[in-house]
Amino acid sequence: MLAGGLYLGALLAMVLVQVSGMFTEPAPGWVSALLLAATTVPLAVRRRWPAAVLLVVATAFITAQSLSVPETLISNIALFCAMYTVGAWEADRRRAALVRAVVVVAMIVWLLVALFMAATDPSMADDLPDQAGAFSPFVAFTLLQLLTNVLYFAGAWFFGEHAWRSARERARTAWRTHLLVLERRRAEEQAVTLERLRLARELHDAVAHHVSLMGVQAAAARMLLGGDPDRAAVALGHVEESARDAVRELHGILGMLRDGGVAATAVTRAPATPAPDEPTGSLDVDALPDLVERVRAAGTHVGYQVVGEPRRLTPLASLNLYRIAQEALTNVRKHAGPDVRAEVRLRWLAEEVELEVSDDGGGGRAASAPSTGLGLIGMRERAVADGGTFEASRRRSGGFVVRVRLPLAAVAVARARDDD
Repeated sequence: MLAGGLYLGALLAMVLVQVSGMFTEPAPGWVSALLLAATTVPLAVRRRWPAAVLLVVATAFITAQSLSVPETLISNIALFCAMYTVGAWEADRRRAALVRAVVVVAMIVWLLVALFMAATDPSMADDLPDQAGAFSPFVAFTLLQLLTNVLYFAGAWFFGEHAWRSARERARTAWRTHLLVLERRRAEEQAVTLERLRLARELHDAVAHHVSLMGVQAAAARMLLGGDPDRAAVALGHVEESARDAVRELHGILGMLRDGGVAATAVTRAPATPAPDEPTGSLDVDALPDLVERVRAAGTHVGYQVVGEPRRLTPLASLNLYRIAQEALTNVRKHAGPDVRAEVRLRWLAEEVELEVSDDGGGGRAASAPSTGLGLIGMRERAVADGGTFEASRRRSGGFVVRVRLPLAAVAVARARDDD
């Protein structure tokens, strides 16, 4: 549409100039129409082949002016548009600079040649300003023509480059926005994955522990039911207590799914005043003696030892130590023999706290309880989450040992926060 409109405008301007009589010997009408078409019509494909269009338009422009085509206004607009398009749309920037430089040099050379021919042509002496003097009207006319052309081509070059840079910046901004959207989606997916892993650890370490304990206690109650009803009743009481613990922790995990951060804090920090049917103490290192007592009540011989001066841990680190000990004792009960003896040692070192859960193997590893490996993975993830280390291996003397170390760098911060 732009090319067609410029061509029609050029034809109208040519007719008006001819009527006004500004050109004494204009080019024939059909030649003028063809040259004006060559100057304007190629603009229809200027964005697809900008460099080629500029060369065609510039060639047609020079030819039209040389043959005295009675039209200059629309032709100058078409040449400006073609040169601007090279700067704004040519993807090969070297080609864009080279083509524009060639056109500018050709135009300046053509202008100088035209001025020289006009100045030396006796037939045009009456049409040119007076040439006498160092700064004659002819010199002023020449400088004005040069200045006009310099501003003309400099403007076309500048605005084309400015349009290219603006488009590039918009493209970069759009690309950065796209990357930010992808990064946000990736972060959301990672957050969901991490939350799923955390919930899987909680389910495995907490609920699986209670269910396993219930299984052991129910088996003991079944064996004692006929010969010792009182001890069977005690074992069934432990089953009931473990069931309540499992339900309570399931409610905590489900609440975390519904309420987000509020429930997450509730899982990290157990209630200060437990219900009558809940185990005393919060789920942290201070609750390890209660955990050991419950395992002993289930029939497993467990020793507990604390070495060093206890210090304050962050709630998450304390919870993770408790869960690791819980899972390790669950594994002892599931995979070791019936006469197994286990030891839980909590060592407070200078810059670390170390938890070690070991067993002597008892009657050998039980073949009836195959391991999925998820427990060890969960314990390792908990240790790494607090910047600690995790080890799990068989002992040379028999049995298995789990050892985790957490740094105490955050203890001073937690203590200072409590003091404030």
